[in-house]
Amino acid sequence: MTPSPDQLDLAGRISLTPARLPVHEAVASIVARKATIRQERLSGIHNPWGHVIGLTDPWSFLDLCESEIIIDAARSVIGPDIVLWDSELFAEAGSYAEFLTAGREGRYWPMTPLAGAVVLVAFGSGEFSVRAFGLERLGPDALDGFDPAEPLYVIRLMPATSRFDRHADHPANRACMEEQVLVNYSNRPLWLLCGTDRANNDLVSGFAPAVPVWASGAMPSEREEK
Repeated sequence: MTPSPDQLDLAGRISLTPARLPVHEAVASIVARKATIRQERLSGIHNPWGHVIGLTDPWSFLDLCESEIIIDAARSVIGPDIVLWDSELFAEAGSYAEFLTAGREGRYWPMTPLAGAVVLVAFGSGEFSVRAFGLERLGPDALDGFDPAEPLYVIRLMPATSRFDRHADHPANRACMEEQVLVNYSNRPLWLLCGTDRANNDLVSGFAPAVPVWASGAMPSEREEK
């Protein structure tokens, strides 16, 4: 069936926005293809302006991030002023356990002061369970009771009293570029989920598709002719 014009985005693809995929279905679809998807591509899975648009419906994950159950869990850990800056789906909770054991959670958080909460959403058969931890308390034991073979959604939040640093020379951004080459936090959009942005964060950048490098200047063939 040929889609109607109002079902297409500017690139001619079928838009996922009008009919959002239930998050359990979105997770199941990714888990079914996990062997073919590099983990870094699942970073920022809630971001409709990111690269995951080719993998899934990011609005489904954004809806979950903005839900009261997630906000209430985070509020109990970091207070009333909350900013969503990243989320990542792990097809197997065991993979995230390895990530924690290696001390990687927090290593790529580009904010001052370094503070925040991680909300873990474990998907079971038609249900999900939620746990929230302050970054300073997060360790492999946070996954006790979770099935290591089941998918785990990791939502990363910061208090809006911290400043998100978009500079490439920030130590966390440098570490991320070296160790997670497909991830660039410096251009990620931020969502103020509740409360007040008390650190005057940049809440504007990132809310648009990435511009191709050549679009900012001459086309490659034009440069070659000069």
